[in-house]
Parts: sequence; C-alpha cells; structure tokens
Amino acid sequence: MNVLEVQGLTKRYGEKTAVEDLSLTVQQGEVFGFLGPNGSGKTTTLGMIFGVISPTRGTVSLFRESVREALARGRVCGTLEQPNFYPYMTGRENLRVVATIKGLRKELIAPALEAVDLREPAGREVKGYSLGMKQRLALAAAMLGDPEFLILDEPTNGLDPEGMREIRELIVQLSRTGRTILFSTHLLDEVEKICTHVAILKRGRLQRSGAVAQFTCAAVTFRLRAEDTHQLFEAVTQYECARNVRAAGDAVYAELTDDRPAHLSRYLAGRGIYLKELSNQRQSLEEVFLAATAEATAEM
Repeated sequence: MNVLEVQGLTKRYGEKTAVEDLSLTVQQGEVFGFLGPNGSGKTTTLGMIFGVISPTRGTVSLFRESVREALARGRVCGTLEQPNFYPYMTGRENLRVVATIKGLRKELIAPALEAVDLREPAGREVKGYSLGMKQRLALAAAMLGDPEFLILDEPTNGLDPEGMREIRELIVQLSRTGRTILFSTHLLDEVEKICTHVAILKRGRLQRSGAVAQFTCAAVTFRLRAEDTHQLFEAVTQYECARNVRAAGDAVYAELTDDRPAHLSRYLAGRGIYLKELSNQRQSLEEVFLAATAEATAEM
C-alpha cells in the first residue's frame, strides 16, 4: 500500500524555486531516507507533506486521502525543525500540553515515554535535558495517538555521536512495530545504516530514488593498481565502458557498464599498462550520492 504519494510537487518563493517537480512514493513499512545537503529543499518538502506550506503546484496524498483527512484521523505525525518545549515544565507535563492540543487521552503519555526510554527522566524539567533527550521527547510527542506514519526532519541534527546512535536505534525499533518512517537528513551514514529506501535531493530537484540495496549493488566499482597511477587513470578515463572514474592514493576506481573487467585488462595491456590489482568493490551510498549530485551540478 502506498502511504505517501507526491506528484509534481513544486514550491516557488517569488523568483526562487525551493522544490521543482518532485514526485516520489513511500510504501507501507519502509524506512525512507530523504537525503540531501543543507538547503536542498528537504524541510520545504516535508512542510508541504504536513500541510503547513502550500505548494505552488502538485499534489500530496497520504493513505490515498488528502493531507487534511489523514492528519485529522491521526494516521500521520512527526516533527519539523528543532524540538521546542517549555523549559520549566517537566517532560511529562510538556506531553500533557501536546495531548491537550491534539485532543488525546492522557493515558497515551506513559506508553510514548516508555517507547523512547524517557519514563524516569520524564519527571525532570526539560531545561536540564540534553539535546538528545529533547529529540527523544519530540519523538514521544509525535507518537501520541500511535500514528502509522512518522515524518521526522533531521532527527539527529546537532547531536553528539552517542546521541545520534540512540536516535538511530530508536528509529529502527519504531520501524519494527510496523510503522512507516520518512526522515530527512544530510548524513549518508544514517541512511546506509537504517533505511530501506532513499531519495536524493539537490537544489530542490530529485536526483535518484529507490531501494538502498538497489543503489549499492546495481553498479560494481573496480579497484585498479599499476606502476604508474597517473598513466592508468588517463587510460581508464578513455575506456568507452568506464564511468565515474576517480583516483585515490595509488589506486584508480571505475564502474564498468559492460561488467567485463577482462576486456578492460586487455585494453590496458594494449597500451603497455599491466595491472598489479583488479578487484571489484561494493559501491557505497556515498559514491552514488556524489555521482548523482555531481550530475545535478553539471546540468545547472
């Protein structure tokens, strides 16, 4: 089932285009990473999905309903920007305020706190919380009412490595309950560790979208080494079946569109270049991201 369908979504502010003709689908049970550098339009897109920003053009549907209907039913919830709570109130008191605003029963607060491991600190004033604890409290607030779809905007932004690990583990735990999760991030490591699917955005435009496993296995990167790395690099860049060629240290890396490394080896030998190493490497999401965003820059 399609939980989220976005078609031709565009947002312009005067002459500036924040998001351009964006279309994507998120299916039930996916952990979907919305990946892009800061300023790429991620938060604007999430704002349009939430219904707090009006699109210039395009449509958004949640559970095949309008955004307003899905939000009214409590099927979707999440966070935008940094968490904002009353500092001199306890964590539990802040959630009571949220529950009152949403018209939810107070009995839902305890399970939400338990889910994010804040049951004991919930009696302390939020001003004494670390940023990681505030992020977990924001997740607890989003989970009030047990939504089926969670949308999170940069949930690990500003956290130290330990705090980032805690939030990552929490997202994985929530996904195991059957929830669908969409979160934006500029961190490749987060997507590679916890996401099933990813969309890469740059300057408001979608570059690539699909399963993480599909990206990292679809193309094989080969590592090559020879006596003269510069000569090897120049030769490989001229090989018609090589793409995304780069040099690092004493090695050259390239994808082969024909997936026949023996042909490349013979081509190099014909140029007097004899390989000391020819091995295949699993393509990382970083390589996919850099290639996609480089293509976007070249098209600008």
